[in-house]
Amino acid sequence: MQIASLIRWQDIADIIIMSFLAYQLYSWFRHTRAMQVLIGMVFLVGVYFVTRNLGLFMTSWILQELGTVLFVLIIVIFQAEIRQALYRFSLLRNFFGRQDGGGQIDLADLSGTVFRLAKARTGAIIVFQRQESPDDYLLHGVRLDSVPNGQLIESLFQDGTPLHDGAIIVKEGRIALASCHLPLSSKTELPRHFGTRHRAGIGLSERCDAVVVIVSEERGEVGLAIAGDFEQIGSAENLAERLQRLLYPQRQEKVHITIRQRLFRNLGPKLVTTLVVLISWLIITTKQGGIFTVTVPVKFHNLPADAVLLKSTPEDAQVQLKVFSSLIPSPNQLDVVADLDLSGVRSGSNTLAISDDNLNLPLGVVVTSINPSVVKVTIGRKIQKPLKIRPVLKGSLPGRQRIKMVRVEPSEVIVEGPEHVLGGIETIKTEVVNLDEVHQGTVAEARLISPSPQLRILHDEPVRVRIVTTGRR
Repeated sequence: MQIASLIRWQDIADIIIMSFLAYQLYSWFRHTRAMQVLIGMVFLVGVYFVTRNLGLFMTSWILQELGTVLFVLIIVIFQAEIRQALYRFSLLRNFFGRQDGGGQIDLADLSGTVFRLAKARTGAIIVFQRQESPDDYLLHGVRLDSVPNGQLIESLFQDGTPLHDGAIIVKEGRIALASCHLPLSSKTELPRHFGTRHRAGIGLSERCDAVVVIVSEERGEVGLAIAGDFEQIGSAENLAERLQRLLYPQRQEKVHITIRQRLFRNLGPKLVTTLVVLISWLIITTKQGGIFTVTVPVKFHNLPADAVLLKSTPEDAQVQLKVFSSLIPSPNQLDVVADLDLSGVRSGSNTLAISDDNLNLPLGVVVTSINPSVVKVTIGRKIQKPLKIRPVLKGSLPGRQRIKMVRVEPSEVIVEGPEHVLGGIETIKTEVVNLDEVHQGTVAEARLISPSPQLRILHDEPVRVRIVTTGRR
């Protein structure tokens, strides 16, 4: 009940999005080597968390360092699969990708040729490219550019010809490559009588959306490999019909699939994927950092140029934070500040509210309470005023000397500050100038002393105090 009361709509959206992405990855990689490696990595991650919670520091440290190396190796080894997955995720591929299967192929003639090859016990593999390019998975191959007619295909796969070993690739209605080597399937549940030709055709269909026609040399049978699945075709008419639907789906009547059918199709894998994501979310959520109360200093920005901040109360606030994940550092380690905007203040007393938007919090941390929730600031009018400089003299002149004249250069200085403070001030004093060391025509340098800490002296530099004396020392 405690967890259910803390579930936000963002958490539900988070689970749905991650379940969708995880199921898509599973659908694409389930018959590939990448899926097997992914399962192994998930197992290692589980072992890592178990060993870390049990306090097995050496084992958890080794697994953590090993995970970094494995992550880099997986990117290098499975770069083709990763690139294909990113391509499938791309929303722009429907606009800039291939929109059609290319020129129209005489599928009846081609299907008849395939069954003549099967009758003659001549092995063959014909790959039809659809939306996704299979180029990353093809080895060797001789470039061609010809119409896929029956006579050419029979001659290409005829025993003893230079290009009979391998597959031909049909792109955009033309034979683009011949004698290509395809990646083998890693599925262990394939029938034993499937040889290299079947495993190669199924292996390519696991990695992209190509349609692969396979002719068995030993059994004289024709099959179709699609998305890692193999189906046997009984006649040339059936093959032509299946290829027509697969290669030119826009020319068929669209089959309406309801939302219910989309949701409940492949229900088992979808439920398992959603359950794994939900368990992961619960593990992260239930290991919350708890509720923390932190002291947050109050700072200000955007103070108008003609205004001055005289007073603010209070100078800090007690903020209660809830952390939704143990992966987030403790709020006590975060530099949390309440930064208030003063652009709309007026002269006099102003009240500003402290809200969640004023706090720089990371994701996964929410505010439960702020005390106090308002800050009172007093704003004064800022003015500039020239003040006469009055030198401060101390001591007595040596001998019989007398002060004839004291001149300060410059004679006045501009001071900036609140109007109520600066309005009653007419002069500003210098530091003490000692007369004991003065002789006729002495020029001393002295700094100015601000009459109030709220005032600022513009061009605050030492002034020259010229002292002219008469008499003898």
